[in-house]
Amino acid sequence: FAEKVLGLSRFEAQVLLLCAGMELDTRLAGLCARAQDDPARPHPTFGLALAALEEPAWEALAPDRPLRYWRLIEINQPGAQPLIASALRADERMVHYLKGLNTFDDRLEALVTPMDGRTGQPVAGALPPSQRTAADEIAGELRRAATAGRLPAIQLTGPHAASKRLIAGQVAALLGVQPHSLSAETLPANPAELETFARLWQRETILLPLALYVDASETAPVGPQMAALKRLLARSHGIFFLDVREVIAGLSESIPAFEVAQPTAAEQYELWAGALGSFAGEAPSALAAEALAAQFNLDPATIAQAAATAQLDGAGAGGVADRLWRACRSASRPRLESLAQRLEPVATWDDLVLPPDTAALLRQITGQVRQRLRVYDGWGFRAKMNRGLGISALFAGESGTGKTMAAEVLANDLRLDLYRIDLSAVVSKYIGETEKNLRRLFDAAEDGGAILFFDEADALFGKRSEVKDSHDRYANIEINYLLQRME
Repeated sequence: FAEKVLGLSRFEAQVLLLCAGMELDTRLAGLCARAQDDPARPHPTFGLALAALEEPAWEALAPDRPLRYWRLIEINQPGAQPLIASALRADERMVHYLKGLNTFDDRLEALVTPMDGRTGQPVAGALPPSQRTAADEIAGELRRAATAGRLPAIQLTGPHAASKRLIAGQVAALLGVQPHSLSAETLPANPAELETFARLWQRETILLPLALYVDASETAPVGPQMAALKRLLARSHGIFFLDVREVIAGLSESIPAFEVAQPTAAEQYELWAGALGSFAGEAPSALAAEALAAQFNLDPATIAQAAATAQLDGAGAGGVADRLWRACRSASRPRLESLAQRLEPVATWDDLVLPPDTAALLRQITGQVRQRLRVYDGWGFRAKMNRGLGISALFAGESGTGKTMAAEVLANDLRLDLYRIDLSAVVSKYIGETEKNLRRLFDAAEDGGAILFFDEADALFGKRSEVKDSHDRYANIEINYLLQRME
């Protein structure tokens, strides 16, 4: 193992064993002092190794040789003491490994954490067919990359972090490695510290079959953290899953990207049907599964958790369908505190006074929301069109005519959260910031548990103006992006 994997020569392996022996046999300290004829040196040195061990080689002292490159030994070289006379000590992790205790290096635990069973290692068959297929394709690509000598790394793109973690965990299980996660924001910016981390991590991937899941979804495409991530990839050769929203520019072409999506609506219906089958005594109807799959866009782990939460709530907290709906709303509730205000809808249809035609249009909106799954999947319209599947409505009228109340009535009737968008927080004078805030809004709301209410929307929605200078061009870009995301 030392020769084939770590690249140690026979002499270097003996040096490592000599240093490790100091931790395992207290008599070696006296023997080292006698061999060096110096009571002040009861420890191994390179000088002792060169004089006493077989096949001595001076290049073993080089920084690029395995003993020092893999941090297998530590050198205590105070002041101007010669390297050859400096005390040597085996790395604690290697001493444990030689004794048969193969545990994770505690120096990495501050940055890297194991991925638990919910988000990292789903049991076999827990993923729906579309995601299992994606996991098989990614595992095959990583195997081909390792065989061809390329970096076994993959970019997982898209906004669905939970699904990306589930698929990464499934791929890790297929490859026989243990997944650990790391936030790109915590990578050391100092080159020396990053180099130490990269070498220690690569050493762990050799001693323990590991894979690293790097969350770079909020990392700026240009900046010190992205530079640190690229350097880590360049200096390590383990298995990497990169969680990104969009493909990272400037990475090697040998690091392919896979778009990760939530399970299809039909698959979510099957997942709900399976989860609801575990309810004892008060089994929900098939209509409950259809309604949940039609409204919410959730990953398998979240569906299972929502079902478990509804069971724990008990029969005293309302009907099982109501408890499931509340659990889904809570699970999919977006984190929009800085960009939107969640309103508690209290208005009902009885409170809303409108002409019959307008009231009928509002009721048609609720019907369209409720019957989306049947129309798109049952009737096959999703296969014929893949855009414009959201529900958008424009409320126009003078102030005080009931536009906000109408939004509350819809949210109350549909039992959805209502978020009023704070335009002062969304619109920014800095180029690109408005689009970034809009992306956060729509990404957070796409799981289906919320209605976005753009109050006083004239400030954001507007007619594209004639381009006379750069300000007009960027204003048009904001409007174009907003309309594209709504569609």
